[in-house]
Amino acid sequence: MTAVRGCNLPDDLLYDVENHIWFREIGDGKVKLGMTTVATALAGEIVAFTPKKVGRSIQAGKSCATIESGKWVGPAKSVASGEIVEVNEALVSKPNIANQDPYDAGWMVIIKPEDWDSAKTSLTPGTDVGPSYEAKMDKDGFAGCEAAG
Repeated sequence: MTAVRGCNLPDDLLYDVENHIWFREIGDGKVKLGMTTVATALAGEIVAFTPKKVGRSIQAGKSCATIESGKWVGPAKSVASGEIVEVNEALVSKPNIANQDPYDAGWMVIIKPEDWDSAKTSLTPGTDVGPSYEAKMDKDGFAGCEAAG
C-alpha cells in the first residue's frame, strides 16, 4: 500500500491521478471504478452519487457518474470508453460509503471497456503512483488526507 500525505493508495489498482479515479481489472474484460481517498478528502462528505444507467455507453474522458458533496459537484470520469454493466446501488442509497471505504464497498460502476489495453496505458500502477500524487497535491495545494479530515 502506497501512502501519500496520509492518503492510502492500494498497490493493486491503476490510477487516473488527474481525475482521482482508481480502476481494478475484475476479469471477463470488466473493470471496476471508484474514487481515491484523495478525491473523498478533497470533496468532503459525499452526499449524492448519480451513476449513468446500466447499458449506457460512455466515452473516454467523459462522466460515468456525478458526485456531489457539500463542497463540490462534478463528474467521475473514465479513461476508457465502454458500456456500464453494473452500478453500486448501495452507494446510490448511502453515498458516504465512498468516504468510509473508497476501495471496496465504495466502488462506483463496473464497465466493459472497448479498448482497455489502449486506455490502460494512460493509467499509473499503484506501485508507481506515489510521485505522481505528490506532484498533483503540490500543484493543487492539497496538504493531505489527515489535514482534510
